[in-house]
Amino acid sequence: MTPAKHRSPPSRIGLISDTHNLVRPEALAYLAGCDAIIHAGDICNQAVLDALARIAPLTVVRGNNDVGEWAASLPTHATLTMQQVAILVVHDMAEVPADPRTQGINVVVTGHSHKPSISERDGVLFVNPGSAGPRRFKLPVSAGLLTIEAARAEARFDLLLK
Repeated sequence: MTPAKHRSPPSRIGLISDTHNLVRPEALAYLAGCDAIIHAGDICNQAVLDALARIAPLTVVRGNNDVGEWAASLPTHATLTMQQVAILVVHDMAEVPADPRTQGINVVVTGHSHKPSISERDGVLFVNPGSAGPRRFKLPVSAGLLTIEAARAEARFDLLLK
């Protein structure tokens, strides 16, 4: 009998964006239990990051509304690797390189539009968790989850409020 290969358990990465000063209890509950959290910008307040950092390690990028001394050290682009998946985080889709695949990127996480979306282009998974902050127009209030197992990534988003 051959011994079973040891597999790492799937990594669960919470995705949140466009909180605009608002940390909803529904968002904190949704992100509870995640191995890491990505905030794709428009945070607007250090207290938002402090609340999220109490849940899991945090990767953050600065959005167009993140101004002032508290935001000065936030990067506009961030990359992280979970298991065998390289993730690029930027606030605005317009700042994503033309072909992220050539840079070894498997997943791109963006915010800015407040519209949750998941798509795949040329083998790269693009995820926008939407906005978890104040409701804007008739757009949903949402957050997302990225599940990674070895070199495979799957994304979903969920409504935080009906």
